[in-house]
Amino acid sequence: MGEKVVAGAFDLSDRQGYRRKLHQCLEGLERLLTERRFDRPRNLMGVEIELNLAGADGMPKMMNGEVLPRIASRDFQMELGMFNLEVNIVPHRLDGRVFDQLAEELRTGLGYAHRKAGEVDAGIMMIGILPTLRREDLVAANLSDADRYTLLNDQIVAARGEDFSLDIQGVERLVSTSASITPEAACTSVQLHLQVTPARFAAVWNAAQAVAGVQIALGANSPFLFGRELWRESRPPLFQQATDTRPPELRNQGVRPRTWFGERWIGSAYELFEENLRYFPPLLPICDEEEPLRVLDEGGVPRLQELVLHNGTVYRWNRPVYGLADGVPHLRVENRVLPAGPTVTDLIANAALYYGLVRALAEESRPVWTRLPFAAAAENFDTACRLGIDAELIWPRPGRAGGLTRVPAVKLVRDELLPLAAAGLDAWNIEPADRDRYLGVIEGRCRRRVNGASWQADTYHRAREAGLDRHAALAATTRRYAELMHSGEPVHTWPTGAPPKP
Repeated sequence: MGEKVVAGAFDLSDRQGYRRKLHQCLEGLERLLTERRFDRPRNLMGVEIELNLAGADGMPKMMNGEVLPRIASRDFQMELGMFNLEVNIVPHRLDGRVFDQLAEELRTGLGYAHRKAGEVDAGIMMIGILPTLRREDLVAANLSDADRYTLLNDQIVAARGEDFSLDIQGVERLVSTSASITPEAACTSVQLHLQVTPARFAAVWNAAQAVAGVQIALGANSPFLFGRELWRESRPPLFQQATDTRPPELRNQGVRPRTWFGERWIGSAYELFEENLRYFPPLLPICDEEEPLRVLDEGGVPRLQELVLHNGTVYRWNRPVYGLADGVPHLRVENRVLPAGPTVTDLIANAALYYGLVRALAEESRPVWTRLPFAAAAENFDTACRLGIDAELIWPRPGRAGGLTRVPAVKLVRDELLPLAAAGLDAWNIEPADRDRYLGVIEGRCRRRVNGASWQADTYHRAREAGLDRHAALAATTRRYAELMHSGEPVHTWPTGAPPKP
């Protein structure tokens, strides 16, 4: 949403004026695309990671306002909840030893942040949802102290007009209500950015949508919320329900949620931005002084601030991004599918699989999205969130015969997608040592059928069998997770068994 959002009241004319500016921005984007003003291919990628603050007891620490000044790095920023931080890695060229380089940068940065957090008896955790979070932790009083979060909360609450309802049926069922969007803060994710040219955008976005279910199946790491065992990746249903501006009547009419997988394959980036304007009312009608069409008429490049701000309040799992670098516009696909963690090695392995797959699938002569119905891709995403590494996914049969089949995610990855990802990484000119190391982590997960979510669930149940009550078992699981996370070994190698008692 940007650092310069300032809280304030909106009157009726603000939304009409903002909508006019949005359409001017959309026209400006169309002109930039038509005039081919976008950056040349640069093969740039970037990573953002949302983090949790937790104490030695495994419980959340509402202390980002104290931890961030100690870290004192622009790479680390506030996130929605007081127990959240975010780290942003500067863009890297996707070639050579980039994955090992990223891993080293992350280990160094996260290790430093963890030590600084330790000065106030907190620590850094990479995990999709902190298992020890309680309902009383996710209240408006624990929103981070920043105008943009207060304003976003106020506007979503006003649009909703009533309490938010959480109802997630998984291994157990969670039913809860909230008067604010703070439960969204429980969801900590990894965002993988890829800069692409307009000509390649649609193929990369379609490829990313096609493999979103695969990413979740292998990377699920969020099985618990408010003491209940839910989906293997509970972030998507939680995020959708915690930000849902639709009361039941609008849902019944088929109004689309702001947290959205989408409903069709696309032919251009413009379609996604246009769809956002067509379907989603503005939440933050803050107008910039720039007149985008005048800037274009004068030969300049507009920032399209209204479009960028609005786009940031539509939570697609693969989001289109417009940006400027050194006065030159570019487009990015922002992949928002994965939860944080468990380790830096796991995170980089997930990234290697993603970047390899989207490169290979986007360049296929008969792309997967011409053979896989969009509804099947959406179903795969839902199934993978529910079942994690045990999911069976719908996928086109290999060969000329065609048709669709259901195949275990681990078999699909080992037999078909890992070789594709390897070919994609070769096309990026990734060093074979990097390619083999990180895709080998993915293969190991598939072979052992273990990811962050399955490890958490198994460890929790063993703790219960050892006599711990629900709360104590979740806390023990969290402490053991933190210990193993900081050891750095990938999650499929972590020992199982009841965690030691404190």
